Amino acid sequence: MATDKKTTSHAIALKYDGEKSPYITAKGHQHLAEHIIEQVKQHGGLIHQDPVLAQYLNSFDVGDEIPQELYLIIAELIAFSWYLNGKTPPGWEGLEDIDISV
Repeated sequence: MATDKKTTSHAIALKYDGEKSPYITAKGHQHLAEHIIEQVKQHGGLIHQDPVLAQYLNSFDVGDEIPQELYLIIAELIAFSWYLNGKTPPGWEGLEDIDISV
């Protein structure tokens, strides 16, 4: 989720299902933006405030996949969100099985 914090005038919601590229699921401004943000909060989604990212994503339509230029930043945001929620990607075991004692 990217928002324009100055006035909370814009919100863009992204979804990632773990298989396809993340895509835009909702976008709006003013009252609709506030509604989108409230819905994301209720569902435990990440709210990320970045006016530059929001402005760029606002140029795309609902249903559009994010462009390849944004893969790295969006992947970092998704990974951080998953970490905060105690999730890991499917098939990823992390570092639990690695003996780091010296």
